Amino acid sequence: MKKLVSFLALCTLLSLEASGVPTVVSASTLNSDDDAVPGVETINGKTYLTITASRVPEKKSAVSANLTVIDREEIERSGATTVGDLIAEKGIGHIHKYPGALTTIGIRGFRTETHGNDLQGHVLVLLDGRRAGTGNLAKLMTKNVERIEIIRGPGAVQYGSGGMGGVVNVITRQGKSNVAAIETGFGSFGQVEVNVDGTAKGQGLDFAGALSRFTQDEYKTGRGVTFANTGIDSQLGVSANVGYEPAPNNRFGVIVTDFDADHAGDPGYLSANDTDNYNDKSNYSVDSRYSGQNGSGRWQWMGRYFFGQDKSMWADPLYSNASGWDDGEDSRNSTDQQGAQAQVSGAIGMLNLTTGLDWLHYDVENSWSPQQTGYDNPALFLLSKVGICDDRFFVSGSLRQDWYAVEVKQPAGHDEDTSHLTPQLGLSWLVSDAFKLRGQIAQGFVMPSADQLGIDVEAYGHRTVGNPDLDPETSLTWEGGADYEQAGLSGSLTWFATDFEDKIVRTGLAGNVSSYTNLGNATINGVEVAFSYDIGGPLGWAWEVRPFVDMTWLTQYEDDATGDDLTYMSDVTLSSGLAFADGAGFSGRINVAYTGPQQVDDWEETYTVVDLDSFVVTDLMFSYRFLHSEKLGDFTVCGELRNLFDEDYAYVKGYPMPGRSVFVRLRWEY
Repeated sequence: MKKLVSFLALCTLLSLEASGVPTVVSASTLNSDDDAVPGVETINGKTYLTITASRVPEKKSAVSANLTVIDREEIERSGATTVGDLIAEKGIGHIHKYPGALTTIGIRGFRTETHGNDLQGHVLVLLDGRRAGTGNLAKLMTKNVERIEIIRGPGAVQYGSGGMGGVVNVITRQGKSNVAAIETGFGSFGQVEVNVDGTAKGQGLDFAGALSRFTQDEYKTGRGVTFANTGIDSQLGVSANVGYEPAPNNRFGVIVTDFDADHAGDPGYLSANDTDNYNDKSNYSVDSRYSGQNGSGRWQWMGRYFFGQDKSMWADPLYSNASGWDDGEDSRNSTDQQGAQAQVSGAIGMLNLTTGLDWLHYDVENSWSPQQTGYDNPALFLLSKVGICDDRFFVSGSLRQDWYAVEVKQPAGHDEDTSHLTPQLGLSWLVSDAFKLRGQIAQGFVMPSADQLGIDVEAYGHRTVGNPDLDPETSLTWEGGADYEQAGLSGSLTWFATDFEDKIVRTGLAGNVSSYTNLGNATINGVEVAFSYDIGGPLGWAWEVRPFVDMTWLTQYEDDATGDDLTYMSDVTLSSGLAFADGAGFSGRINVAYTGPQQVDDWEETYTVVDLDSFVVTDLMFSYRFLHSEKLGDFTVCGELRNLFDEDYAYVKGYPMPGRSVFVRLRWEY
């Protein structure tokens, strides 16, 4: 079947080239093994279809941003069960991780938002090209993920508010063959994991899905100290992608995701361990989409509607009982999300255009605020790209106009609104088939929140009022880089410089009244390096033996007014190690992740800014297929040794992570 699809795709493309019709590649050509097919690239023997950087399929060589792709093979070798754990291994940037299913990530000095409306995040998380509705990457499971594409740098012109430091696009698997698998695992600290997943394809229908359940007891830190109340009673993840193709290159699809963490430990600082607090977290979404193209491939279109909900609840039973509460709930946050996208892409001579509209609506409730707020965010965008010199040189220019309105529904209804125009310009030059130079200038922005624009509350004798004249926070990033891909060698070098302006801060007014204002600028500059090389090839080995390194070095990250270093930023984050495989069922990976020292707020003891020490975490993973049978299927054993050297470390001061742990899983696939 794969050969037939490849043959038909190749014949279609050849006929289009012969007729002089520009080709735009659909997702159906992903199975092609021909690197010459537009929109599909084979790198180190793996095929990629990049969609994050421009919202349409295109070659990676045409992208002007620094794009990192974590493919399915790398996800499986990692053993990470959540997207947050996976990215923590990569050394891409700052990690903010607590016990109890809570992980944020930072790229180029900016972070995702975890508690509430993800429009206020500074790094944007997507599911299949639309907002995931959360910035907590512990809520996104890896079992049904095909790949993760990461834009380092602004992606606001494509996706709007929040894409200032970067964009993480988690792309769900799509069924291409008939496979079913069951997996179970056990490990240290009472860890138990059960997974069921599979894919299917036939008669125009395709399916890919996974169900995963995980539990864990309290863990010990690297010092051998039991960190009480760090267990999770139950963590359940569900993902399903179902599609139907009524005609070639036209597909109706529905993607359903659900995450629930019940009674996850909420231990507080180790120095002041609270053994009765807990939290419940959930996130679900339903995404319906139709995509297609005309017979020549000149025009593509896509329309979708999605909705979902993100909820978090933190309970403090002793405090709640003392206060006379019956349900024991201390604080709650709920965000209901719905949205739509519509776009059309076309090739007009050498010019490729994509235009369309996005619409988002959020309803947000917080127990710590008496207000209920609603958000509306319609937007229009135009993305253009010109390929010249036989597609060796690409120039891209894009614009996006966002309108942003908030409604404070309770206690007194009133509205506020603002807007923002976002430009971006990029260049990409394919010097040779293996070597590319690129550069771009791009803007990111974060819209003011409803509280910042329209709050009016009084608590403990202090009144806080919104400022309807707030401007969006903005950033302007210049960057340049080079990529190299050939004969098992992959390398990337990027320099970037970011000016961050109009940071929204809280400020005092007359008496006991405070409000918000645009006050605060910062400069963040740095270098990103990625390198890997399969040394087994030139040495004539049957094995793949691939050393790798991925590093971010922030050369400057300071507040422009004070000259002080910004908090929660390490000058260096690095991931390095060795990946190996024999091509016959055995593979493994040694990963060493380094996080440099950083200045953080000490909410545990001194309530001042203090230093958090650097740390190194080493993980070892292996996988061995010990039985391969057409009748019985494949049996594989996987092992993980986490924190090999028992490092005593914490991503957040006062919340040390687990010490050395072992995990073993058995997988049957048929």
